[in-house]
Amino acid sequence: MALKERVGTVVSDKMDKTVVVAVENRFPHPIYQKTVRRTTRYKAHDEANSCRVGDRVRITETRPLSRTKRWAVAEVLTTTSAG
Repeated sequence: MALKERVGTVVSDKMDKTVVVAVENRFPHPIYQKTVRRTTRYKAHDEANSCRVGDRVRITETRPLSRTKRWAVAEVLTTTSAG
């Protein structure tokens, strides 16, 4: 079984060892063919509490870690410099 991977932006880091990652999916509307943006928010495990809001991260599917957490941060792609 191949593990799913997603790339998204961290939108919340207020929880301990957990971040919320927004993943945007673009697709053409089935009838009108206009590009539609749909955003899905995933809770991902961040063991080191290293992610900050605005970071671009890659998340991978994992076993259920809590009631709503089924993803883990695999790597931080870009960071934002929070001054």
